Amino acid sequence: MTDLSAFAITRKWPASHPDRLQLYSLPTPNGVKVSILLEELALPYEVHRVAFDTNDQLTPEFLSLNPNNKIPAILDPNGPGGQPLALWESGAILIYLAEKTGRFLPADPARRYETIQWLMFQMGGIGPMFGQLGFFHKFAGKEIEDKRPLGRYAAETKRLLGVLNQHLAGRDWIMGTEYTIADIATFPWVRNLVGFYGAGDLVGFSDYPEVERVLQAFLARPAVAKGLTIPPAPN
Repeated sequence: MTDLSAFAITRKWPASHPDRLQLYSLPTPNGVKVSILLEELALPYEVHRVAFDTNDQLTPEFLSLNPNNKIPAILDPNGPGGQPLALWESGAILIYLAEKTGRFLPADPARRYETIQWLMFQMGGIGPMFGQLGFFHKFAGKEIEDKRPLGRYAAETKRLLGVLNQHLAGRDWIMGTEYTIADIATFPWVRNLVGFYGAGDLVGFSDYPEVERVLQAFLARPAVAKGLTIPPAPN
């Protein structure tokens, strides 16, 4: 049996199936990127809920795996060279799993880098900007009388949606007919923008029909529907 006892995180979240990939996460836009990809790949994995309401992400055990105290993170008992690999940052995890399995990342070098380009577009633009918009529109930022921060992030969100909308015209997915980790990274954030954040009217989401079209195709995938619920809420 695989022994993961050298990893301190397993003392707080023991592995019932140490031979399977261990996922430490929550069903946030960044968290579900990995659970969706794992479901698409049909890889065996064990999920552990990192509860923010009890500050699990700040415990020594979690910080031993991810010093940046963010989800998701993984521990793959079958990493490179057959050795366990601990990995954090959702974009890095997507690339790793795609390369490990040879799926959802084109083998052709040019298309591979184009896919990573759009993944970085999500990581550096869509995620941070949509997240800041959510803060100022839905959460504590609403208490700030100065509306310039909200206006700044709303304008940048519209710009990013416009870039994505123009690119998707005439394409099934971000990379054309091929569904990739770029889609898996991007559309949970689009879903969150118009769903959980309730910012569809604020950014005029109806003005981006190509984004809406591909979002609906994304949500229709069975692996996406399942991945969006992982890890499940406690009973």
